[in-house]
Amino acid sequence: QVQLVQSGGGSVQAGGSLRLSCVYSEYTSSTNSMGWFRQAPGTEREGVAVIYKGGSTYYADSVKGRFTISRDNAKNTVYLQMNSLKPEDTAMYYCAAGWTYVSNWSRGYLYNHWGQGTQVTVSS
Repeated sequence: QVQLVQSGGGSVQAGGSLRLSCVYSEYTSSTNSMGWFRQAPGTEREGVAVIYKGGSTYYADSVKGRFTISRDNAKNTVYLQMNSLKPEDTAMYYCAAGWTYVSNWSRGYLYNHWGQGTQVTVSS
């Protein structure tokens, strides 16, 4: 059973930066991707970024150039570095593990392991 434990997040002013961390217990044969998702009240869950076992990364258009997903295999940790934050980035952020393809990485139902969530609030 893959377990994901998140840390980081908090409140920041627009233009600021935050880093989220997600420690995972293991990579299994049923997992090839680690993703970050977010959900603001009254909105649908949105895929933010994904990193594959081989290191390839993909991003939602809304965060390209501002967010960076990375992984430290020695620490079993995936990071989401968020720069140039905007008020519209305010949401609960979740890390997730699953098996996806490049064409469908942002579909949350493909991920079967989720972190507990962490709030990110960006004020204007």
